[in-house]
Amino acid sequence: MSANWNSRSSPLNRQNEAKGLQYEALLMDGKRKDALKHAISAADFYMKAIQDGAPGVDAAKLRNKISYLLELGETIKANQKQAGLSSRPPELISTRVLSTSERTILLRSSKLHGLIFPPWTADTESKVFSGTSLNQSPDPYIDSTPFSLSPEQRAIFSGWKRPLELVPGVDDDNLEWMMTAENPIDLAQDLATDCSVVASLCAATPHFTSEKGSLLSSLMYPFDYEHKRPKVVKNGPYLFRLNFNGCWRSVAVDDRLPATSTDRTLYVVDRRNPKLLWPALVEKAYLKIRGGYDFPGSNSGTDLHVLTGWIPEQIFLKSDDIELDQTWDRIKKGYDDGNAILTLGTGNIPPEEEEALGLVREHDYAVLDVRSDGNSRSLLIKNPWVDSLVWTGVGSSATLKTHTVGSRPEHATNQFWMAFEDALQHFDSLYVNWNPNLFQFRQDHHFKWDMPDATEELVFTKNPQYSVVSSSNSPIWVLLSRHWQDGELEILRERKAERDRHNASLAHVSKQLGFMSLSIFAASPPGTRLPLPENHRCLYQGPYVDSPNTLLRYDPTPNNPQTLVVAQGELPLPTYNFTLSFFSNSPLTIRQAPEPLSHSETITGAWNRRNSGGSAAHPSYFINPQYSITLPQTTPLSFLLSTDVKDLPIHIALIYSSKNITSISGRDILVSSPEYQRGATFCQTHGSQPLAAGTYTVILSTFEPGQLGKFVLRVATEVEGVVVGQVMSSQAGKLRSVFPEVAVFKNGEERLRGRVGIGRLTRLSVVARAAVAGGEAGNGGGGLRMKLELGTGVGRRVVGQSKGGGFTQEWGVLGLDEGEVDVDPEVVRRMGGLWVVLEQIGGVSRGGGKGGVQVEVWSDGGVVLEGGWECVDED
Repeated sequence: MSANWNSRSSPLNRQNEAKGLQYEALLMDGKRKDALKHAISAADFYMKAIQDGAPGVDAAKLRNKISYLLELGETIKANQKQAGLSSRPPELISTRVLSTSERTILLRSSKLHGLIFPPWTADTESKVFSGTSLNQSPDPYIDSTPFSLSPEQRAIFSGWKRPLELVPGVDDDNLEWMMTAENPIDLAQDLATDCSVVASLCAATPHFTSEKGSLLSSLMYPFDYEHKRPKVVKNGPYLFRLNFNGCWRSVAVDDRLPATSTDRTLYVVDRRNPKLLWPALVEKAYLKIRGGYDFPGSNSGTDLHVLTGWIPEQIFLKSDDIELDQTWDRIKKGYDDGNAILTLGTGNIPPEEEEALGLVREHDYAVLDVRSDGNSRSLLIKNPWVDSLVWTGVGSSATLKTHTVGSRPEHATNQFWMAFEDALQHFDSLYVNWNPNLFQFRQDHHFKWDMPDATEELVFTKNPQYSVVSSSNSPIWVLLSRHWQDGELEILRERKAERDRHNASLAHVSKQLGFMSLSIFAASPPGTRLPLPENHRCLYQGPYVDSPNTLLRYDPTPNNPQTLVVAQGELPLPTYNFTLSFFSNSPLTIRQAPEPLSHSETITGAWNRRNSGGSAAHPSYFINPQYSITLPQTTPLSFLLSTDVKDLPIHIALIYSSKNITSISGRDILVSSPEYQRGATFCQTHGSQPLAAGTYTVILSTFEPGQLGKFVLRVATEVEGVVVGQVMSSQAGKLRSVFPEVAVFKNGEERLRGRVGIGRLTRLSVVARAAVAGGEAGNGGGGLRMKLELGTGVGRRVVGQSKGGGFTQEWGVLGLDEGEVDVDPEVVRRMGGLWVVLEQIGGVSRGGGKGGVQVEVWSDGGVVLEGGWECVDED
């Protein structure tokens, strides 16, 4: 399809594109029943815009939109058809049109463990079972995926066998028995290390087998909608639609299962229906995307999100912030309404308490019932293990006994009732998976995030940030999902091996997956990016979790942009892909948060042994890194400074100057950061007050001299053409000499001098700082100035001075205005000596040795500071 660039049709062209945008907006903000109509309309108008053609129309971008809209339309139609067959409401899908980069992310996330799991499309099932993807010949289909096994599993593994070889009493005439449960389903885990998966299957079984609309009908293919069960495929291929890495994906497996040479099993079994096949096939499909039957671990909330697409929430039961009654009411209503699936997870229970309590550490359990009886609140909990410990605490009603079904003994069900208050005490997490159909609107946003280096870990410079606006105060749920990648599987396996070797808790092993979190801020201006978490009011803070999913629930302020920040801690891999899913009952406007100031420059540097001068209380302050900032126009200005040493106290000071700073007072500082914050700090012009055009100098300092670390400085403005350059310190590379005595003005003294001896042509600078016990010089309301003089008496000559020769009252460190001066020893000899002169007016410091001035000289040839200070009276 080619565009005809006819400028005469430009008005029509722009109208068609504008109408397409209107229908695209309606697609995101409209009701689900209108989604298909809006998608078709948007695609039609975009097609017309391309065909008419005009300057300014981005044909490639519109073609991408049309392609996605057509795919979305087919998905909507298939979703509506599936809902009709399964008697369920249509699935809540994101109707936001994805950018090319986002679609690329989803395609790249298809690769896992050397396999390809493509995004599910409307025609995936028909393609597979018409023979275009899987072998539909009479020969049995064999999946060549190498499912890994643990050493314990390999020791008894006897090969991959098909159902007719594993299940007695089933033949070609009654294959449908393998998909039918005659008795209530009772799933159990044996030698597979997937307690979270089996707990998930146990908890979700009522939803998988519901007469009102089985979730299994949209999970496993082919499906018999008439009998509400999966179909049996004689030659063995089964297709699963699993939700991971940003979308629904296609996962194909055969029907072979791992057999053993003992009575132990490597796959999930139904103890009441031993021939039931579909749970083991669901488990196999899930373990295919997670690396094999030696599954190193997950949590049931994550597993259920993959199997059902329901929104995972992790409630930390040991948190001080948990509201017991509110939490119970929420989960009870969700469970009773069929909109919540519940599972539980234990923490690091000491080994001696496991047997006493009947609970297993770091283990997932299914919740099978939720009941209230007067003041009593209880959960029916199931341990998915075949032979397992069962809660034996106070009030336990464990059903660990043998039942009889017909003439056949039934194994223990491993179920027990526990008071909700006891669950809070003995379990660490409650996982709740919520039906997304509780909401009317959904938007998915996909992004790639390159992890910042150590210098920017404490700031939000590289963090994904989004501006979110809601038309009402209806709650918004935001789900952050990290896409799996191979490097994470290796970390999981290493941490499990380390745990097994040392019998340690997963929380105490060295190999970790890192953490992530979501937060909502009131930024200024509203909806813009934040530099640091401390600079703006945090409205809602989510926990940092090591799970691949985390959920933030919050109540927005209507029509007020708020900033959503994605944060991380110690994520070990260099790059990750993520998906943000927004759920709401009111339309949302979501975009990447803009910068508050549109232009920025980034400088990298380091404090080293030559330039780490410490705070302004030290005479070496001026050897700190300095940068000139030249503004071509009046503009607001901000600075963000961060370092790779997280506990290093750092500071920013901006001074109006076009050269290296050698003296400073409080009134010289135009903008400064808070006093020495650790790891990162920020400052900006006050409110909207801009800085005039001109050249300024910014000084970056640590609190103590000699503190080392790399840093990144980000300078932001509203104008282009800002020039940032490094200012070389006049003291860099120089030798430091300190007068052996502090210069102290006695009562009535106004002028002190100390001799400086040189032996060769020398370039030098002089620095003086307050040396007052318990305070700063200048607190007496007087003034001080410093000079460098050749000779004495009326013939003396000033070769350098501070503050333009004037007195300063508010000062911390004084230097020569000239920065450096060249001194010839022959001239010094002829003039009668070189002197540092200090002059006070109005009692700058207290007498009696309680105050004074420390003076040091920096030179390239070395100097000798001769004798002490002497009082002189020279006009």
